[in-house]
Amino acid sequence: MSLIVQKFGGSSVADAERVMNVASIVTDTYKQGNNVVVVVSAQGDTTDDLIEKAKEINPKASKREMDMLLTAGEQMSIALLAMAIEKLGYPVVSLLGWQAGFKTNSNYSMARIKAVKTERLKKELDKKNIVIVAGFQGINKYEDLTTLGRGGSDTSAVAIAASLHADRCQIFTDVEGVYTADPRKIKGAKKLQEITYDEMLELATLGAQVLNNRSVEMAKKYNVELEVLSSLKRVPGTIVKEVATVEKMLVRGVTKDSDVARVSIIAIPDVPGIAFKVFGKLAAKGINVDIILQSVGRDGTKDITFTVARDNGEESVALIKELLSLNDNQIVCDTNVAKVSVVGAGMETHPGTASKMFEALFEVGVNIQMIATSEIKISVLINEEDADRAVAAVHKAFLPEDE
Repeated sequence: MSLIVQKFGGSSVADAERVMNVASIVTDTYKQGNNVVVVVSAQGDTTDDLIEKAKEINPKASKREMDMLLTAGEQMSIALLAMAIEKLGYPVVSLLGWQAGFKTNSNYSMARIKAVKTERLKKELDKKNIVIVAGFQGINKYEDLTTLGRGGSDTSAVAIAASLHADRCQIFTDVEGVYTADPRKIKGAKKLQEITYDEMLELATLGAQVLNNRSVEMAKKYNVELEVLSSLKRVPGTIVKEVATVEKMLVRGVTKDSDVARVSIIAIPDVPGIAFKVFGKLAAKGINVDIILQSVGRDGTKDITFTVARDNGEESVALIKELLSLNDNQIVCDTNVAKVSVVGAGMETHPGTASKMFEALFEVGVNIQMIATSEIKISVLINEEDADRAVAAVHKAFLPEDE
């Protein structure tokens, strides 16, 4: 007998028909003799709808009260799915995050999991129940409800799989696995049979929306084997594991991330400690910085340019402007940008990957603003309106359709 953790996203349970479809998938797994724990997100656009309702009442509502509101979405989903499974005649129980043992810190709206107390989960599994758990949520030391941030249900599922030493954690989505690019936009995008944790983590961080990056990070840490597969078609998905052995590909995927703002600080004093002050201030406010470019000092000044999430752009400008006493001409925020990246472990041993990417962009007339590299990725910052054709051109260069 195996223990299988299955996670279903909002689109997989968007309406009654899809809830019944998920119930069928879950009970089929149970009928095969497996213990099953299911993690479910809020239905469809429920979370976005709840956010809009909050804005109608108070656009500046506290994060604590937003967490209290947003946890309602998953509560609806787990109850409806449990009702569907009851209708099919199988034993089932639904649990909120705190009932399933999720203990978090007190960082409302972006809480981190401190522990999963599995006693209740184990008791329900011993009763041969299918256990349905509300993803995305937990409880802190003050007994307040907390949420884990966007994509947090993936993290919930992996945390349960790690805590219960599950045999596999299946992440069901509306696509059939992990692709070399978004198959809905890029003709010729190929589904991968396997991918490494490191490659998947880079893809998730760089804009691929199939998995939450925190969930991949946790899966790697606790060696949880993931399978990404479709809730709409019964076909094999993509396995995420420590070492991918099936396909020896130079590039595993090409991604686009439009959630980017470029902040440029112009003509600031070229003295020690400026970068520390700037990025220390941003870090203290929980603002994550990605690509950083600093110019060579000239005439006693230098320029620093960096990228942050689009929602953090204006806040970053305000913080730095106050910190360094800058005028309006010395700091600029541009949100009309996007980041296009190629990812692949094979890049470590293949010279010329960067030049091939840059050639592909040149051939379609896309200008590069900034570049960042690591052992397994190359990212470029470009104008947002160029992003889709840039992805198509780079994908064609590395992964032509006829291969």
